Amino acid sequence: MGLARTRSVSLLGVEGHSVEVEAHLGDGTPGLTIVGLPDAALREARDRIRAAIVNSGEHWPEEHITISLSPASLPKRGSGFDLSIAVAVLAADGAIPVEGIHDAVLLAELSLDGRARPIRGVLPMVLAENGRGRGTFVVARGNAEEAGLVAEAEVIAVGSLAELVARLRGIPDFAETGPEGDEAADGPPAGDGSPGPDLADVLGQPAARRAVEIAAAGGHNLFLLGPPGTGKSLLAERLPTVLPALNTDEALEVTAIHSIAGTLPRGEPLITRPPFCDPHHTATRAAMVGGGSGALRPGAVSLAHRGLLFIDEAPEFSRGVLDSLRQPLESGEVVVARAAATARFPARFLLVMAANPCPCGKPGAACVCPAAARRRYLARLSGPLMDRVDLKIELQPVTRTELLADRAFAESSEVVAVRVADARARAAARLADTPWTCNAMVPGAELRRRFPLPPDALRVLGCAMDRGEVSARGADRIIRLSWTIADLGGRSSPTPDDTGYAFALWSGTAR
Repeated sequence: MGLARTRSVSLLGVEGHSVEVEAHLGDGTPGLTIVGLPDAALREARDRIRAAIVNSGEHWPEEHITISLSPASLPKRGSGFDLSIAVAVLAADGAIPVEGIHDAVLLAELSLDGRARPIRGVLPMVLAENGRGRGTFVVARGNAEEAGLVAEAEVIAVGSLAELVARLRGIPDFAETGPEGDEAADGPPAGDGSPGPDLADVLGQPAARRAVEIAAAGGHNLFLLGPPGTGKSLLAERLPTVLPALNTDEALEVTAIHSIAGTLPRGEPLITRPPFCDPHHTATRAAMVGGGSGALRPGAVSLAHRGLLFIDEAPEFSRGVLDSLRQPLESGEVVVARAAATARFPARFLLVMAANPCPCGKPGAACVCPAAARRRYLARLSGPLMDRVDLKIELQPVTRTELLADRAFAESSEVVAVRVADARARAAARLADTPWTCNAMVPGAELRRRFPLPPDALRVLGCAMDRGEVSARGADRIIRLSWTIADLGGRSSPTPDDTGYAFALWSGTAR
């Protein structure tokens, strides 16, 4: 009889939880039993592990093998426990020294021929265990670059179970004779280096380009209304190009989410630019906010974390799907509750919605929709959701003359990004002793108490409130916008013109 222990990690949301893998060889009918709340993929590991050990040239113990995954109350999902279970079985059988595996964390799937395959979510696993003092991690070669993003971690990349066993036995010049391990985890190919989208591509819409700049500078949500062909999608796709690059902590946070989702670009594991996510209008609520019947996966709002979520043809989305955005817009996270576990996913994103003014989408006199149909179409966007949108811009069809005339005034994303970065730096300096980093995050009460506007700047807003055109919540959003406009202009506080322009942007009357 023998007993051995190894370590692995189980993910719940983006949080990694330590799992101790124990293997016990005892009397009884030969076989392998896994206990500790394994899912279907983990129960199937018994067949994969046996074949991997045998095909790696090792002896499979002809005893009853019990694998315990503790803590037993924690759900374990996926195939990432294969390597830790296989090594624990070999150590319990005395085939490899137990001392060499006691402190290492083993994270890889095994193929039937013993290859080590990459898995999803390695980065959050390594981050979690490294924060608990674990320093050595054994991963498949396809995950080595991703795991190496944690500077304090010692990463051992292996191509197969046989290679790891040779290392544990002290054979440094082991030569791989079988198939090599998989080179990379699943994911989209990296960019081809071609020029990306540029804000200067959108001609004839200077007011909309200005609104995009303000949204980027202050982190404000944006609504674009206009017939097809006016540039709504072009503007949304180019907004990330003027956002500041992610800092180190933000990049690791975003990369961890995309690692779990399996969307990391091959060859470029670290995401340094704000992500862009544009779900289709047929997306379900689970696809939007995350969840699923099996493993809990991040949804579109989390894939857009620290970046932009674009809702094109917004009235075509289900009302429930759109209203599910309200909670993450306020809290910056999604809580997915299931019977077995509760997972949290970060979801602090900039929302851009686009819509046609009517179901037919035809401009001007070509529209055949009655007024009632137009009202019903836009009424699919609920009031509480629209109340969380700071900027509303209506785009009109552009003539050839306007297109030609605007070519001399359209600025590139590079030029606009400099102004956005300067405005964010001014806001960050003003908010230095607060938990917020941009104007859109500041709560209304703190905004009025800490950063009161001059009386003359509030006059336009006061008149609008007297006419019943603005609610108290709307007034807070207009004040936030006015601060962003002032930051872009390099002013220490908003002027009456800033407040008036902010009111026009909020009400959708800016031209």
